[in-house]
Amino acid sequence: MAMAAYVKLILGSVAFSIFWVLAVFPTVPLLPIGRAAGSLLGGILMVIFQILTVDQAYQAIDLSILVLLFGTMVVSGYLERADAFKYLGKLLTWKSKGAKDLICRICLISAISSALFTNDTSCMVLTEFVLKIARQNNLPPQPFLLALASSANIGSTATPIGNPQNLVIATQSGVSFGEFLIGILPATVLGLVCNALLLIFMYGDLLSVKKGQQDSTVAFNGDGVDHQFSPATMSHVETTNVDSVHHHESLRNRVNSKQAMGAAEVPWSLNGAYWDHRNQKLWKSCVYIVVVGMLVSLLMGFNMSGTAITAALALVILDFKDAVPCLEKVSYSLLIFFCGMFVTVQGFNKTGIPSALWELMEPYAKIDEISGIAVLALVILVLSNLVSNVPTVLLLGARMAASAALISTAYEKKAWLILAWVSTVAGNLSLLGSAANLIVCEQASRVPNLGYTLTFWNHLKFGVPSTLLVTAIGLLLLKS
Repeated sequence: MAMAAYVKLILGSVAFSIFWVLAVFPTVPLLPIGRAAGSLLGGILMVIFQILTVDQAYQAIDLSILVLLFGTMVVSGYLERADAFKYLGKLLTWKSKGAKDLICRICLISAISSALFTNDTSCMVLTEFVLKIARQNNLPPQPFLLALASSANIGSTATPIGNPQNLVIATQSGVSFGEFLIGILPATVLGLVCNALLLIFMYGDLLSVKKGQQDSTVAFNGDGVDHQFSPATMSHVETTNVDSVHHHESLRNRVNSKQAMGAAEVPWSLNGAYWDHRNQKLWKSCVYIVVVGMLVSLLMGFNMSGTAITAALALVILDFKDAVPCLEKVSYSLLIFFCGMFVTVQGFNKTGIPSALWELMEPYAKIDEISGIAVLALVILVLSNLVSNVPTVLLLGARMAASAALISTAYEKKAWLILAWVSTVAGNLSLLGSAANLIVCEQASRVPNLGYTLTFWNHLKFGVPSTLLVTAIGLLLLKS
């Protein structure tokens, strides 16, 4: 692509720089408008500066990616209502054999849930569980929170629906769900194992709690009872459970009194509660069946956007009530961010700067050479932490694929998998590297009476060696 006119080049760079600053530092004092608004501002500036026309801006927005994102968020919302994540939280402590075993469980469950329900969603709902488990057992929260965030990023690499950048890659590359899973799963599994071992190695002293200390737990709700790795629950779940207990106690007392009086019939209110319980179990089962059907359809190669939105609508219909409360949980700010980002990146591409930089780097980034893969991985790693992983995918994806396609179609597919793997694992480098990290940090600091602040430097000390080790190991296992 020829370099654009000098003035447009400068103006396009200014628009992209504004987008970048607000994407990385959403509360910058000069313009604290946040990521979503900053993304829109970048896109609008590309049109105002006449780098893109209005029609070109509309065409830059990939509706299939937005539909896929929307569908997966709706499905995740219904899964949360169906207590899927509560059951995952209980698995963390079921027959646990100690702190190191708990680290491994957190890594595994975080990875699996992220691959199926996105890394951000998993971190959002599991952080409080993990923090409560650590606090209840007098264990330091830091390694457990690091395990949750880092494993969520690593696990999300395994599927196209694991994170936003994978959604973009799957849509642009045409790689099917099954091919994506088979190609990247070995790297994900071994990367997850190495990450867990590194956590145990680096925080072994903190995790080696003496038996007496381990059994001494923080007493919650004033009961004074010790629990070794007792299941933690979310605050709203605890409240609901308490109300449920009182309700059923009341019903039981009424039944006992009726029986004592010789009454033969069960009160209608107890009968109603029984059927409500049965209906709730039936609804949950239907939710799980729909989600499994969605995953099977994706594995069979059905269109990902169509499959996700169909599953979302099926859940709305099965719920048989106003869908507004569930639809309100959709992150519309994320969808707006994507719209603005598509336009901004397309405008920046029009300046010719990304193409010029790629032409300089391409001779040293041959995907059929070890040195070339190392150069590619380093560039993706740096860019993902400078401009974030989704813009990196949009800037590099088509260029990497076109260069690899000149060698073979197998290498073209491998180029997309390398981009998916490195751009996602790069999020573990620093606290600001991915939204999942920030979610864990924010959620942990807000838990009432149990809050913990995961600092930038504490994350960096683990993030750097973990990212470099896991990235390198994964690159050796990616299948073309």
